[in-house]
Amino acid sequence: MQSDLNGRVAVVTGASRGLGRAVAVALASRGAAVALVARGEAGLRETGRIITDAGGCASCHSIDVQAPEQVAGLKAEVEDTFGLPSILVNAAGVFGPMRSIRDSPPERWVETLLINTAGPYLLCRAFVGGMIDAGWGRIVNVSSAASLATPGPLNSAYGTSKAALNHFTRHLAAEIAGSGVTANVIHPGELKTEMWEDIREQVASLGPHEAAYSGWVRLVEQTGGDPPEKAVALILSLLTEQASAVNGRFLWIEDGIQQPIPSWS
Repeated sequence: MQSDLNGRVAVVTGASRGLGRAVAVALASRGAAVALVARGEAGLRETGRIITDAGGCASCHSIDVQAPEQVAGLKAEVEDTFGLPSILVNAAGVFGPMRSIRDSPPERWVETLLINTAGPYLLCRAFVGGMIDAGWGRIVNVSSAASLATPGPLNSAYGTSKAALNHFTRHLAAEIAGSGVTANVIHPGELKTEMWEDIREQVASLGPHEAAYSGWVRLVEQTGGDPPEKAVALILSLLTEQASAVNGRFLWIEDGIQQPIPSWS
């Protein structure tokens, strides 16, 4: 086991599967104590088992990141168990409904923004103060290329939630500049995850708009998507002292399927 993060405490949301699980395992393998956060208890326990079987340290917290009282409880539990976290990776997310705005189910549209945008806000609010007081911290919010692409039909919930996450992170980065704490967003690549499966299932019922999304679905299926290890490597690079000046940026994995889209300077 590597030890470059020995003594660090990390919080990873979406840790029950996919990228969140891969990030949590990587952080633990480098010596961090990792608080695993997600709604799915079975997936959390599996991630925890992977970590502890490898000699790492992890705790499982089954909460809904959009619920302020549950996030407050998480903060108390993590700090009582491990101490103050200095690493936060917000990888929890949903794609939401692929419907026109006029036909979208309001509860699912709003839930998409609550999970993808309000959830990271609540987690950042809970833990950034401790990082500032300690003089060191790293916050990584998982965004999407969809937040920078030209808006198209049927994707308003997800695109809006990630564009809002980008701008929230920029505000946070401006507030913490010079504190030793950084906050950035990343596009993790075109990942073949359960979210991809959700999109594939929804694409089948899109009618005339199907072509706008089916090509991407096929591309990921045929290529296998970008390896999640590339996103993990990007996140790990942000934890180094060499990245201490990287703050408020939209970052891309190396040699991804999606070519970088201009964001902001």
